[in-house]
Amino acid sequence: MRILFILDSVENPTSANVLLGHRLAAALAGCGHQVRLLELWDGARRPAVPEGLKAEYLAFPDERMMNAALENGARQGSALPLRLLRLMAHPTAVAAAFRQLILHRPHRVMRTIRELEKLDAAEPQDVVCAVCAPYRSAFALEQARITGRRVLWQLDPYASNRDYRAPGGYPRELALLDRMDASFVTRQARKDYEPGAPLAAASAKIHLLDFPALVPPAEAVADRSGSRRCVFCGSLYPGLREPGFALELFSALGAQSGWTLVMAGGGWKPFAAQAERAEQAMGGHLQIPGPVPLADARALLAGADVLLNLGNAVENQLPSKLFEYFAAGKPVLHLAMIENDPALPYLARYPLSLVLHRGQPDAADRLAQWLDRVAGKRLSFAEVEALFPELRPDAVARQFLNAL
Repeated sequence: MRILFILDSVENPTSANVLLGHRLAAALAGCGHQVRLLELWDGARRPAVPEGLKAEYLAFPDERMMNAALENGARQGSALPLRLLRLMAHPTAVAAAFRQLILHRPHRVMRTIRELEKLDAAEPQDVVCAVCAPYRSAFALEQARITGRRVLWQLDPYASNRDYRAPGGYPRELALLDRMDASFVTRQARKDYEPGAPLAAASAKIHLLDFPALVPPAEAVADRSGSRRCVFCGSLYPGLREPGFALELFSALGAQSGWTLVMAGGGWKPFAAQAERAEQAMGGHLQIPGPVPLADARALLAGADVLLNLGNAVENQLPSKLFEYFAAGKPVLHLAMIENDPALPYLARYPLSLVLHRGQPDAADRLAQWLDRVAGKRLSFAEVEALFPELRPDAVARQFLNAL
């Protein structure tokens, strides 16, 4: 079978969705299928693809500059006049904004349509799969005149996504699904397709697909300076994934605990005041290096004694990072913000985990006791595989193929 994956890292060059797309593509190629990639990227940080896979690249530096100037349309941040002044400094970004906001013909969508049609004319594919989010690739696939089956892999939902307002909402998503032959969704999103739910009309096209997340951790030189470390690597989002609970817990432990909290990644601007208070309380045992290159993130994780996972404040999205933590075999501290946190069933299967809920009165005491008990403990990768066999890339590849 000839399969083309469309992957989009324009907004996020370190996108977990792109990484998962690469893993599934490599697993399918390992099964003997002809797999190729169409990579939409930001023109600054070209994505590395798995060895042996053929890739085509479409760069969109104009949209990168547009997004930077307009701050991705975030509600918080600079005033609109300042954003527009920054935009005007880059003529290509102005053109990208005009295409997107005025003409409603985004450059990324229109150029991807042309590339899909060109690739199809040269070598028709049996399946073309757009990995979402972002959804620009899905809208291009919707409109492209191609011969193969059109498939979505919705790692993040569209209309029910809580961290942005999707244009057109559920009616737009239903129209998109109507043009597809199939769509793969996460277990956390399946409620949207149940009888009476907003997307029930598309339920016949929907297939569940697990995350192909369970791979041996990449080799890295451990960053092992200083005290024992609890490490988080990831982005923060107001109302979705926030650092407050973690900062409160480790502030309560204090410097005398001997533990340092390391939180690498972006999104700290709305939480600057919380971070400042925590730094004062922890006496130098809080490190916030900001966004770090992949190699540095791997070094931080390799040198961690405990890995920290921040639970989402929504029930229909599960960060795939959790499974990378499992693959490392290290103790995992999960901070839940809601009672129906979708990570809880997986954490219940992992013996080196601790779940604490926001507002739990004994949370700091339980954390201190657990840290002393699990420090230095680790599971082998084989043990983790036995716990989560459905998350192996080859198992997910079989799910994908069986559904098609």
